[in-house]
Amino acid sequence: MSSLLGRLIVNFVLLLISFIAYSSQIFVIWPWYGRVVSVELLVLLVPFNMLVGMLLWNYFFSVTVDPGRVPQGWRPDTHSDGYEVKKLTGRPRYCKMCESFKPPRTHHCRQCGHCVLRMDHHCPWINNCVGHYNYGHFVRFLFYIDVACSYHLAMMVRRVYHNLNINYWDSIPAVEFVFILLNFVACIPVLLSVGAFSIYHFNGISNNTTTIEGWEKDKVATMVRRGKIRDVKFPYNLGRRRNIESVLGPNPLLWCWPTQTPGNGLRYELTEGEGDAVQQAWPPDDPTRPYFEEPEGEFKLPESPWTFENGGVNPDLQPYNTKLRQDSVTRRRKSRKGTGYSTFPPYHSDYQGSDVESDEDQASRSELSGDGEYVSSGRIRRGSEGYEFQPTDREDMLRRYLGQIGETPGRYHRYIPQAESDSEDDNDTPLGQTRLRNDLER
Repeated sequence: MSSLLGRLIVNFVLLLISFIAYSSQIFVIWPWYGRVVSVELLVLLVPFNMLVGMLLWNYFFSVTVDPGRVPQGWRPDTHSDGYEVKKLTGRPRYCKMCESFKPPRTHHCRQCGHCVLRMDHHCPWINNCVGHYNYGHFVRFLFYIDVACSYHLAMMVRRVYHNLNINYWDSIPAVEFVFILLNFVACIPVLLSVGAFSIYHFNGISNNTTTIEGWEKDKVATMVRRGKIRDVKFPYNLGRRRNIESVLGPNPLLWCWPTQTPGNGLRYELTEGEGDAVQQAWPPDDPTRPYFEEPEGEFKLPESPWTFENGGVNPDLQPYNTKLRQDSVTRRRKSRKGTGYSTFPPYHSDYQGSDVESDEDQASRSELSGDGEYVSSGRIRRGSEGYEFQPTDREDMLRRYLGQIGETPGRYHRYIPQAESDSEDDNDTPLGQTRLRNDLER
């Protein structure tokens, strides 16, 4: 996300919060109480403004606080518990973009351009990543949005309910009525959307799970359900109370107050009774995934096309037949100059053959024998991980096809028209021309 677009979104959020918070007080609540300061008015509006103030305070911290970066030159302590390793090599996780090692639960953010400690997600509404140091502020921001919007809707509903059973001349003024409708339209969607989002993050805090780790847990549950792997315990679930304390702090009285997240984001406490093996096994690898596929889903070819499990090259593997490759390239070049494939099928009388063969034609030359070995008229290279077949032509394909369907090869002959001769027989002359010639001779 560009810097300009992110700032516009942040300003839009501030304007929306200000409209919902202050238009309701200026154009609805203040006229309702007769534009006079009273104890009842203060009792109603002071708690609401305190909620709005805490909301804006936590939103400010969510936008401005750095979520956490990997220190320059940081290296993991491989002799202690709680460090993560790569699935393929068993080595500590390394970020190729930042050219540095990754601490546990750290991921690279493409929008921010660097690795984020305990990355949850990149939020466009705060124009910042949600990570280790601002995750608590972000959760408090969601909490105060829910409470403040609920308080706001309660005030609007009470104002409307007060005018249900009054006379016509005491009805709500037009300006006040318009702002009541606008506040309902603005506040209800915010409460529903942010409320659902808040429930998801409150559940994540209670389980000590980030959004990315929630996706990983869903994948693990799918693999367990399909029987690919056994059930794996999530290594960071310390219990509900300790999970909340790891984000909001150890003092429950300060959970709703902006405080700094405990820890440095480089190491995290593991589940009691579990050791280094559990940490290294998360997230577990899919046994059906190819060994050259990265965990993020990016396809990456190995360094050598033929390798053993330990990464070595098969010494019995012979080089590829370069002559066949050169001949294939030569035939393809000729096909581009006008000697391409025939437009007729092989069994057609005007079929003239083809000088170029496709990969499918070369592969179809092989036949499966009774003992399970592939047999071809060409050479088969053995002692390696694969077979190599020589190319074939369409005539050979036609003979094998006729043999498979029970027909006799050579039954279909090509019709070649003969040139007309000087002497014409009567049998070759059409019947109408023969009668005309007989009449003229008479």
